[in-house]
Amino acid sequence: MAVIRTDRPLSWRELAAVAAGEALVLSEAARARIAAARTLVEQIVERGIRAYGVNTGVGALCDVIVSPSEQRALSRNILMSHAVGVGAPLGVTETRAIMAAAINNFAHGHSGIRLDVADQLVALLDADYIPEVPAFGSVGYLSHMAHIALVCIGEGHVRHGGERISGRAALERLGREPLVLEAKEGLSLINGTPCVTGLAALALARAERVLDWTDAIAAMSFENLRGQLAAFDADSLALRVSPGLNLVGERMRNALADSGILASVVGQRTQDPLSMRTIPHVHGAARDVLDATAEVVNRELASITDNPIVAGTPDAPRVYSQAHAVGASIALAMDSLATAIAQVAAMAERRLDRLVNPLVSGLPAFLAQPGGTCSGFMIAQYTAASLVAQNRRLAAPASLDGGITSGLQEDHLCHATPAALKALEIVDNTGRIVAIELLAAAQGLRSAACRCARARNTDALWRRVRAVVPTYRDDRPLADDMAVAFRMIGEAAPPLPPAAGHVPSPAPDDHAGYGAHAANDSTAAAHHAPQSAA
Repeated sequence: MAVIRTDRPLSWRELAAVAAGEALVLSEAARARIAAARTLVEQIVERGIRAYGVNTGVGALCDVIVSPSEQRALSRNILMSHAVGVGAPLGVTETRAIMAAAINNFAHGHSGIRLDVADQLVALLDADYIPEVPAFGSVGYLSHMAHIALVCIGEGHVRHGGERISGRAALERLGREPLVLEAKEGLSLINGTPCVTGLAALALARAERVLDWTDAIAAMSFENLRGQLAAFDADSLALRVSPGLNLVGERMRNALADSGILASVVGQRTQDPLSMRTIPHVHGAARDVLDATAEVVNRELASITDNPIVAGTPDAPRVYSQAHAVGASIALAMDSLATAIAQVAAMAERRLDRLVNPLVSGLPAFLAQPGGTCSGFMIAQYTAASLVAQNRRLAAPASLDGGITSGLQEDHLCHATPAALKALEIVDNTGRIVAIELLAAAQGLRSAACRCARARNTDALWRRVRAVVPTYRDDRPLADDMAVAFRMIGEAAPPLPPAAGHVPSPAPDDHAGYGAHAANDSTAAAHHAPQSAA
């Protein structure tokens, strides 16, 4: 179903849907706003009104006047000099998200590009001819958008159906001509916060999915470890004011209320370890951060983030050359989300350690077959510990990195796009950590000596795992099972009843797997035929 950009800006969920493969359509009103803004730029050029990046240089060259005859060259040269990305390219989903956010920004009607420029980007999205965009090399937003814009003028490269082709060949296949950029269009194409905003929308979608799964998997681990259901008591949790905490508490109660295993151990312990009894507090705090971040991203999508902004009327055009392209608020929000998800991952690893540790689990050592010849999940816990440590390093705030560029003209940097990229990496790592916890919890339920009935929801989750991954007996590389579980988390919602008023995150299509490397995980993860339920 197409996402239509009308008078209302895209929401982060709509942007994530376009990133996942939905078509993006500009309404007639949006097209009219884009065209009207172009008229303003033409008047600015005609009247010789000084405007940054229109008839001046950019960055520290902002006081160098550029004549009308040089303005096309300025727009083209901006793309060439700013296309400085390095490293492996972003995934298709990430690049689609950035493109959709850029089109959304143009549709506000304050950028000053021609409709042809917006239509070129929409055509590339619609045909899934996705520019090749190196992931690194930006302190803000410039290089990623420059590599996307190169394709609009017939330069650079795209990927389509596994094929890498030149930008010019891609446009020929689509029956479109390379653009000759006019005044301001080069700057508009690389400017603003679409890069971080697109990536932030993906981070939100993936973080929401990971949190849903982490709740479900934590319930299975809690049952394995014979926790005390009093930890999720509604009256007790209501004493702390936190929508996220109370939502998670309700979900845990709904998931475990009918557990015969937990009913059999009521009152046996005064308090469970913190990694068990603070599930609502930690998962809930992350959900509160997620909601706050979503508000910031939606505000960013509703904002005009160009520099300069064109406004006014053709008779009285105005230019605002301020700092709306600086993404301080969204950089801080991405840093906050990254830290919240890293904390959820750290606690998941602690539950995993309890599952494999015979000193506290009451389960076979490392969930392995007896006899000492099998290691079971011993080393998988090492992997989780390593990813937790990597998350801890990544969670250092990018928004404080600072730096000085452009000959002291840009002497304060917020590093918004790097903040979003590392948030995405942390979410990916967290998905892998909770995938290992899922496998271990499924193994533990099989190994449990107690013959009491499992909760319906944990049993449903166990059966879903066993439909694709058999009980582990040290008979195959465990990494393959981990990849299958990771892909499961990225593709569908968990079988956990939602709390009142909570809408589970929708299942993404093939484009929306976790991160640029999700395809590599799935390739390595041949699905195993399930063994008989044990």
